[in-house]
Amino acid sequence: MKFTFKIQEYQTQAVNALVKCFEGQQYADKVLYLRDKGILPKVPKTEVQGQLFEDPKTEEQVLEENDNGYRNNELVLSEKELLENIHKIQDQNFIIHSSQIEKTAGHPSFDIEMETGTGKTYVYTKTMYELNKTYGWSKFMIVVPSVAIREGIYKSLEYTQEHFMQTYKKKIRFFIYNSKRLNMIDQYSSSGDINVMIINTQAFNTSLKEDGRSKEARIIYTKRDEFASRRPIDVISANHPILILDEPQRMGGAATQNALKQFESLFTINYSATHKVQHNLVYRLDALDAYKQKLVKKIEVKGFKLENIAGTQTYIYADSIILSPHAAPIVKLEIDVKQNGGIKRITKKFNTGDKLFNASEGLEEYKDIYIAEILPEQNAVRFNKAVSSNGDPTVMYMGEMTGNAAEKDIRRVQIRETIRSHFEKEKEFFEQGLRIKVLSLFFIDEVAKYRDYDADGNETLGEYGKMFEEEVCPDLP
Repeated sequence: MKFTFKIQEYQTQAVNALVKCFEGQQYADKVLYLRDKGILPKVPKTEVQGQLFEDPKTEEQVLEENDNGYRNNELVLSEKELLENIHKIQDQNFIIHSSQIEKTAGHPSFDIEMETGTGKTYVYTKTMYELNKTYGWSKFMIVVPSVAIREGIYKSLEYTQEHFMQTYKKKIRFFIYNSKRLNMIDQYSSSGDINVMIINTQAFNTSLKEDGRSKEARIIYTKRDEFASRRPIDVISANHPILILDEPQRMGGAATQNALKQFESLFTINYSATHKVQHNLVYRLDALDAYKQKLVKKIEVKGFKLENIAGTQTYIYADSIILSPHAAPIVKLEIDVKQNGGIKRITKKFNTGDKLFNASEGLEEYKDIYIAEILPEQNAVRFNKAVSSNGDPTVMYMGEMTGNAAEKDIRRVQIRETIRSHFEKEKEFFEQGLRIKVLSLFFIDEVAKYRDYDADGNETLGEYGKMFEEEVCPDLP
């Protein structure tokens, strides 16, 4: 299968934003250094008609035995010059100025913020080509938080190789770090081409202590007989690679951050839709920008109203109306209910005439309130007394909430309504025979409210994440 790639303007803008941060940096291609070859074994010989001959060598073996290595040239810009460049880019992209050069693992760090599905992998692949073309830098490391992402990136580099070859007339040499194939690191160091090592954090972030959890991960920090008595980390760091962190918010643990320092990178580029720690942000393409640029085909906004019951703190959430051909309409309302352990919010079913006071097990706030009428044609319910600020204050429409609602209650209702709307839209398309994918987006105040990470970088559910799972699967324990 052959893929055709269309050059997107927003992706080019993201690439240029990063590349222009280094204006004034001199071009330096194939910077030589004396490579550490370690203690090399003797070359085996073969006897032919009484004479000894050295075995023929492959191209990789010749490269490994060569003393020459090629590393990235040093960053010659002063921090003042670099910060001035960053400010120019931030002005162009309407981003607040960085007050100083923010760093990752002791070296300058840049943020590229791009919405999920807009091609981050394509962007940082093109960025590597442009950095090589403009400044001569050729050694890169793509660091990822999981094996699944690592494999996906490897495939992406395969698929785009021919595409980029047409533009840049060269190919990237890329490989996945494997502790059982350390000779690949020698090829990485001795080659003057654009070289990319893809590595997942589990391969190095638990390895600094002898009692680390992963024996395989510790290999990168120990001298290996099969690697000419060298430490792989030393051979890698001699190249001063440029680090590309994919999903850096999942690499905030102390073990990972300490380990990243060992690579002695030139600088770091962070690619994510949801940066947890802000560095020098130079490009942003958020969900709203993606919509404005028509990267998302269509968008509908789901809203709901929060009303105040006059003179009370009574909580009511109008959930839905249940219709049946054999019975009168029933309305589902979420109300406060008195229980032995305190007060809990529970969704209950009500018929016309039912009293909220009884359903709440005697809470005074619901005294004298009952269901006067259920209105399926209006998707509403009428109470016997005023409960809202609508044209008719006795009426509540499904999806509305009244009374003593805390912030978390409002968020839960928003999540619940979005989930419901999502499946309703899926059903509508299915019944029409349309093969359209429905995507529902939540705009939240901070990433940690949905997904957080512990000190070791392990993913945990935040407040909104727990709500989401409870609303999607309410019957699960």
